[in-house]
Amino acid sequence: MTISIPSISNTWRFLDHSTFGPTFDALQSFAYDDTLCSFIGQQQGLPAIRSWVHHQTIVLGIQDSRLPDIDSGRTYLESKGYRVIVRNSGGLAVVLDDGVLNLSLILKEEKGFSIDAGYELMYDLIKKMFASFHVQIDAYEIVGSYCPGSFDLSIGGKKFAGISQRRIRGGIAVQIYLCVTGSGSERAKVIEQFYERSVNGKETKFAYPIIKPETMASLNELLKQQFTNSDIMTILLRTIQSEGINISVQSFSAEEQSLFLENYDRVLTRNEKALNR
Repeated sequence: MTISIPSISNTWRFLDHSTFGPTFDALQSFAYDDTLCSFIGQQQGLPAIRSWVHHQTIVLGIQDSRLPDIDSGRTYLESKGYRVIVRNSGGLAVVLDDGVLNLSLILKEEKGFSIDAGYELMYDLIKKMFASFHVQIDAYEIVGSYCPGSFDLSIGGKKFAGISQRRIRGGIAVQIYLCVTGSGSERAKVIEQFYERSVNGKETKFAYPIIKPETMASLNELLKQQFTNSDIMTILLRTIQSEGINISVQSFSAEEQSLFLENYDRVLTRNEKALNR
């Protein structure tokens, strides 16, 4: 992985939260990344890689939570068995389920390390992970996808991943969701229906995405594989180690756990306010 920040260690901390199961709250993931950002940004901790999976969750953006008929959209999602939360990083609505693997790269913010450099770091990692499949992975906005952005990752014009970024307390968390298994278009249909119900033909304060489900697919669909999340984790770790980066598995210290609980309380309160405007 080409890293353009000289002060980054050749050892990265690894935290695997991908097997915590259905009770693992996505809001906890925001709190985990905020905690790591704080310790890495302010206390010179090792840069970190964290993996995470959440079941049957729709993560909305702040703008989504302000749609004119948001209550109707939420009711629809909940009727489909999804929990609805609001994210603390940039972006719009995304689907998380047990076929979506999320990765966070968390590092100290260095002078001159631009927002685009953070996105490029993740993009470079993903390209290296799947280099042996000899497919071109592009990074540009896929119009018609959910949570569109200039660093949508796609193969053959079909989006399988999206990257977001959060910078707090001197730390940077670059986060990606990878649709590994299942149907990308079926996930997109859920978000399509959410927007139809939440907008309901009314004027909105932002240009919400017009979803075209056929623009999205999973890695298994695109690569004609039967990957599990565990398979992708293996590819991730092998790729990192092949780049000369050592992996250190470390659980949270008592100090980190205390800060995590504070951050989780804050994230819960913020989420509650966003959903009950």
